[in-house]
Amino acid sequence: MRHRISLVLALVAFAFPLSTFAQKVVSAPKEDQNSLIITFKDGHQKSYLMADIARIELNTASSIVAGKGQNRFLGKWKVGDGQGSTFYITLEADGVARKSIGANHGTWTTVENEARITWDDGWHDAIRKNGTRYEKAAFAAGKSFTDQPDNVTKAENTEAKPL
Repeated sequence: MRHRISLVLALVAFAFPLSTFAQKVVSAPKEDQNSLIITFKDGHQKSYLMADIARIELNTASSIVAGKGQNRFLGKWKVGDGQGSTFYITLEADGVARKSIGANHGTWTTVENEARITWDDGWHDAIRKNGTRYEKAAFAAGKSFTDQPDNVTKAENTEAKPL
């Protein structure tokens, strides 16, 4: 009996420090405490300091929903093609964009008070307010929204929705 009690006490004395060690919360290193960590599908991670991040954009149609300020861009827009003709761009609340010419599917979101549309063929369009009117700026595949546009034309919302 004494042998069993000694054995139990020895196990408790051995197990107690292990259990408290296992319960310790390991905090992240100080440099990682104010950072965004992205884990990729293959398991590797990339860390960004929060102070370096200005904006996070998710550009999948299923994750884009109309947010504050996007309502003014919803609907069907009559825009120019830069060569004297017009076509239509439709912007939907779920982030889907459609147009009546060319590669007709894309996604859109608002950035800096303009609707930025990315088409499946690589072209980009931006619908923005210029004074009291709207305009559409078109950017060829390979260009970004900060580059010089290939053409800028009038844009008119034919289905304006209330803000």
